[in-house]
This record gives sequence, structure tokens and C-alpha cells, in this order.
Amino acid sequence: MIRSLYTAVSGMITQEAKQDVITNNMANSNTVGFKGDNLAIKKFDDVLIQNKSKINNGINYTQTIGNLSLGSRIDETATDFTQGSIQNTDSDTDFAIDGRGFFTVNRDNGVENQNYYTRDGHFHVNMQGYLVNDTGDYVMGRNSNTGNQERILVGNGKITTDAYGNIGIDGRPSYSFGTVDFNNYNTLKKVGDNLYQGENPINNANVSVKQKSLEQSNINATNEMVNMMSTMRTFETQQKVVQSIDETLGQAVNDVGTVR
Repeated sequence: MIRSLYTAVSGMITQEAKQDVITNNMANSNTVGFKGDNLAIKKFDDVLIQNKSKINNGINYTQTIGNLSLGSRIDETATDFTQGSIQNTDSDTDFAIDGRGFFTVNRDNGVENQNYYTRDGHFHVNMQGYLVNDTGDYVMGRNSNTGNQERILVGNGKITTDAYGNIGIDGRPSYSFGTVDFNNYNTLKKVGDNLYQGENPINNANVSVKQKSLEQSNINATNEMVNMMSTMRTFETQQKVVQSIDETLGQAVNDVGTVR
């Protein structure tokens, strides 16, 4: 009876975690370049139940009763990297990647100096003339003259790009986006602010970049709403199972063995 209670509660815990993932997806359904998450759930290993109550010629023999499930657990949170739709904008500093790949941004806030990767190409020019993202991280590119990887300095110039991510400022070739790709997207880890960390990036990958465009979130709000309702119903069902088991345990404690 206690084991059945643990099994039902483990199901409630996994459904609660699934609700959190779905809620986060829905909250970011309008976030540029956002990639939705899916929660993978797997069961605990079953327990084989046996006893030795079978007696033959005075000898106890092992008798298999069957398997007992110990409930479910969270396996992993996997990100769906399916591309979102690309929409045109009127801003010269809006960019979208068509196909695989990521922009590289550098965070240097005096505490850390770290490169991150993103599909969010909603950039702008800061007060110092550098191309940055919404959180002020510097967009990285390769200098067309020196070949060095550095921050993209736009200044007051007009920025244009071609389909290969080559950047011209006032008509002069100046940079190319420091785009990267990964052989295995499973190594990518979300770190907040629509950014990723990843292992072994392929630098200067052949990535298709579109100017005056933004990639929308790949979240389907209708599907997420259906998933949320289904998850809530499952949670409520498991909650009723727990209540039923609790009532049965209460009766066992209070009534069994009572002299009447």
C-alpha cells in the first residue's frame, strides 16, 4: 500500500515538472528565436516480487508473483530546435538565420568574459557604436581586413549584409558574422536570456543570414494549451489516487483489529 502511494506521488511530481516546462514554452511563444522544450519521462526499474510460500516435500520453492512498478521519473529536458517562421521587419539591425547555425555574442560585464550562442537576431547599435543584442551582449564577427574575431563596430554607418553573413558598413566590406554550428545539438545548454552554451562549436559555419528579418518562436500556442490541459487532468487523476490510498490506509490503521 505504501509503495502504491509512492508510485502515485512520483507521477504527480513528473506532471508538475511537465507543467513548468509547458508554462515556460507558452510564456516565450512570442520570444524571437526561442526554441521550445520537451520533458522526457521514463519509469523506474520494475521490482520483481517473489516468495517462498510454495512447499513441496517439505522444501520451500521460490515462486514468482510478478513485477511491481515504482512509478515514473524525469529523464531529461530536450530542446526542440525546429526552425520557427521568418518574418520581415523594417530594421537594418534585425537578422534571421535560415537553416542551421547560431550567432555568437560576447558577454563582458566585468565579472565574466564569455561567448554564448543564440538564434535571436534582434540586434541594435549601442551608444559606443557596437552591434549588441537586447541584453547588451556584443555580437561577434570576423574582421574582413585582419581576419580577427572581434566585436562588430558599426558606428554611425549603414549596415548591409548578403546571404552569407558578410557585413558591409556604408558599402565597404567590414565583417562577417561569427556564426557557428554544432554537430550535436544535444550538447547545447540553455543559460537564460535566449542564449546557449555548447561544446566544440564549428566556427565560421556556412550559415544563411537574412537581413531585416527575425525568426519567430517555434512554439505552437494551441498545442501547448492542449498539452497543459492534458497534464492537469493527469495530475488531478493521480491526486485522487493518492487521496483514495490515504483513506484506505486510514481505515486500516483505525479499523483493522478493532474489537467490536
